[in-house]
Amino acid sequence: MIFAGLGNPGARYRDTFHNLGFLVIDLIAERWGRPDFRDKFKSEFALAIPPRSGDKHVLLKPQTFMNLSGEALVAAAQFFKAERSEIVVIHDELDLPLGRIQLKVGGGTGGHNGLKSAIRCLGGPDFIRLRLGIGRPPADFQGDVADFVLMPVPPADREVVDSMISRAADALELIVDKGISQAMNLVNRRPA
Repeated sequence: MIFAGLGNPGARYRDTFHNLGFLVIDLIAERWGRPDFRDKFKSEFALAIPPRSGDKHVLLKPQTFMNLSGEALVAAAQFFKAERSEIVVIHDELDLPLGRIQLKVGGGTGGHNGLKSAIRCLGGPDFIRLRLGIGRPPADFQGDVADFVLMPVPPADREVVDSMISRAADALELIVDKGISQAMNLVNRRPA
């Protein structure tokens, strides 16, 4: 499988909502033996072997900037001959409350330019998405949605975001261990 975390390159964007996909890839790479990342497919790329699996999986952090993420995804997919059903795109999601995660296959873009690029370049929307809830900007937020997703995660939200990143990495491990259907059933259950 290809696990692609969406984000923007550079220290300026590291701790923003829009870079949560990168942070999930960083955590899963740590769990899976800290593989060496190298530049390939317009991305930081690594092959990783989960401890319980034995199969190699692709970890990808596109370095194209968000709006062109699909270029990196299609380059890796073509090289590894991966079908869209074998690609998991990890991204921030305004339409989920802060801290909630959701797995889904296919769907629209919700205005997310990284997803628009992925759909355009991959030739369809039917890849797996791991959606990381960031919620909508608060009513008193001074700026537009782009300003919101590109601002650093506020200190008051850090604990919730860190927990979400950990649960997102858990979700990737469930996909590897149990398959997408069972992973969706487990991940998408609403908390009690």
